Amino acid sequence: MSAHPIGVKRASTILKPDQSRVLLRPFNPGNSQRAGQIIARIMSLPEERVGPLMEEISAEFSQRHQGIHGLFLERFEHVRGLLAADAEVSGQRRLLIGSYFLAEYSLESAALFNPSIVPHPDQSGLPGGALRFILSLRATGEGHISSITFRTGVIHPDHRIEVFTPTGFLSEPRQIQNSQYEKGLFSRKLAELGLTGEFTRRLMDRLGETFSLQDLRGGLDAELNLGRQHDDQQTAQGAWMLARSNYEVQFPPGQPLSERILFPATPSQRNGIEDARFVRFQNDDGSHMYYATFTAYDGRVVMPELVETSDFLRFRFVTLNGPAAQNKGMALFPRKINGLYAMLSRQDSESIYLMYSDNVHFWNERKLLIKPAFPWELVQIGNCGSPLETSAGWLVLSHGVGPMRKYCIGAFLLDRDDPSKVIGRLREPLLQPDQDEREGYVPNVVYTCGALLHEGELVIPYGLADHATGFATVPVEEVLSAMQPEESTPGAQAPARGNQ
Repeated sequence: MSAHPIGVKRASTILKPDQSRVLLRPFNPGNSQRAGQIIARIMSLPEERVGPLMEEISAEFSQRHQGIHGLFLERFEHVRGLLAADAEVSGQRRLLIGSYFLAEYSLESAALFNPSIVPHPDQSGLPGGALRFILSLRATGEGHISSITFRTGVIHPDHRIEVFTPTGFLSEPRQIQNSQYEKGLFSRKLAELGLTGEFTRRLMDRLGETFSLQDLRGGLDAELNLGRQHDDQQTAQGAWMLARSNYEVQFPPGQPLSERILFPATPSQRNGIEDARFVRFQNDDGSHMYYATFTAYDGRVVMPELVETSDFLRFRFVTLNGPAAQNKGMALFPRKINGLYAMLSRQDSESIYLMYSDNVHFWNERKLLIKPAFPWELVQIGNCGSPLETSAGWLVLSHGVGPMRKYCIGAFLLDRDDPSKVIGRLREPLLQPDQDEREGYVPNVVYTCGALLHEGELVIPYGLADHATGFATVPVEEVLSAMQPEESTPGAQAPARGNQ
């Protein structure tokens, strides 16, 4: 392969954060004592004032949120325990109390960036050569809390990219209360966390081969009632937190995809769900599942986690376990390699590693694949989403950080049968910030969490300065032709053959 100019084209479509896209979320104005005082003041209002107040609130907010009265009543049920046991509360006052403990959250007030793109499960009704896609985006709002939002669109036969305008209402999914856990998998996760011993053995003996969260709660209570030793309490707390971190959610059928929001829901995600890398994964039987690795952030620690879905209505969140499940930037290959799941990762905060596993939830070994080599990536490199399969090999987009903390997008090529072999690498960036893209929340950054191949064209959605999202296209053959052999890379060396 020889060096060749690459004709990257930037599309005119730019997705910018929209502060009017608001989500109704629980508002907690303080501890239970203060909340109780607020409720007492609401209860002291004369009944004749309650109705008019509710009319005002409804007039102001009912056009911004669907089913707002149902949400008021649901929130009232969350706080009704702070009322006196014998308190008489009218229907209107229940609505009013609920309204005081909700608030609008502007989902995209700060940024809408770091996208990934996958084929939509529904490709019906399109002309030949067109593709319907799903775009996931990192939306960042008040408090710099990030969540996952979605858009849909079409790549037209002439490679024109159309992103459909999102609808106005936003909502979170309902958590599925009767989620089932597999005993074998759950036990393995407990062992990975060091939660072993007699208490764990007795607890697992109480549970069936599959069990619900309620079954687990009952087993924990029964074991703790036998004797509350300090170690048993710690193990019980760890088992409960593990279960709560592995959960399922469901959106209502028919809800537009742009209205579905995956907002942080567990302690590990408290400060954000960041940089989801979605991939359409082909199972052994030819069916498909969508996986996304993402970074969960609790304000201090980053943890890689996984979400899976077949229809973008029901999502299953799963913890990733094992010594190699650490740091940021894990990206799953779109199919198994030689019977094993394969994943790219960044273990040391600056290089790219390759991992294999017989279970998508457990990652134990890793091998060094690529180190920083060129001036534009000497600070660190990492993947920019899941590898893309071509006839020449696995095409991987990468990001590199260089002088002045400038982020660029590069690429390299791996052998299809043995991805530990690096076939080629771009010596120069494929995409770097131009004068119209360098200003934003974090200057001088272009970054993507996943691209798409369609009709010979590489389609790259990318974040602009950690603020907005743009698109670029380039013929994939031009990218492959510009690859240089890895042996010509400065400081190149054979990938390590053992654990690093």
